[in-house]
Amino acid sequence: MDRLLSMSVFAKAVESGSFSAAGEALRMSSQLVGKHVQTLEQHLGVRLINRTTRRQHLTEAGFAFYERVKIILAEVEAAEGMAAMSGGTPRGRLRINAPVSFGVHALSKRLPEYLAAYPEVSVDMSLANRFVDLIDEGFDVAFRVGELSDSGLIARRLAPYRLRLCAAPAYIASHPPISHPVDLELHECLGFSYTELRTRWSFEGPEGPITVAVSGKLMVDSGEALLMAARAGMGILLQPCELVREDIASGGLVELLPDFPVPTRPFHLVYAPDRRMTPKLRSFVDFALATFGTDAQPDLEA
Repeated sequence: MDRLLSMSVFAKAVESGSFSAAGEALRMSSQLVGKHVQTLEQHLGVRLINRTTRRQHLTEAGFAFYERVKIILAEVEAAEGMAAMSGGTPRGRLRINAPVSFGVHALSKRLPEYLAAYPEVSVDMSLANRFVDLIDEGFDVAFRVGELSDSGLIARRLAPYRLRLCAAPAYIASHPPISHPVDLELHECLGFSYTELRTRWSFEGPEGPITVAVSGKLMVDSGEALLMAARAGMGILLQPCELVREDIASGGLVELLPDFPVPTRPFHLVYAPDRRMTPKLRSFVDFALATFGTDAQPDLEA
């Protein structure tokens, strides 16, 4: 078998967590995935992955081998990118990371335009609210909300990230009125497990910033799950515009405190400075700036 292909299959098996998941991602059978891994093990003379009927885990040799394989595959991709640059045509696999709500409700809706414009590029998109390490996890680009740390990454500013406060009509009708942010302290507020939105919500008032302590019976690490709870009348929701836009437009949710807007949050596209600006990376950076940049701000607003 092609040893480089086997390395790529092995890496996907490690990252996917199982042979079957790797097979689905690579469009091959789990048996063929296993054959690639077995071929590597026979060539190296060591076991790389221990498998049972319920789980798999890397051996010590397997972990060390995987760390080197990631570097090899990245170098191969970089070499291919350099060769592709001479032709100037964007091609190859582009790995993207984005926050879940933005990825589902904004980015995924616009990606077909990008893929139609660059048919030789394929996209591998990972949606996660956690902080990812671009280099260690092999991403080409990532969308990041909030202030950036001094990570050494190249950052391109996008339109500010906007949040909206809302609740279901049934909740509003059965609870005390809300005319000022401090009133939220007496209400069920649906908590988002990431960032300061867990327990503190901030607003801009006529006389300056206002921060209130909020609490509630439900805390979730998914904006989509919180949206379901808000629709059911379980409490007040503070989530991104793209997540609640359709519900507000249909009347399923009602915007609250429009005179006290939530401060916008910085939003950037980041990539590594040592990542060669291949045509595929350049094409996506240009696409993201045109679609979600400051001049395209309405795309992120309701």
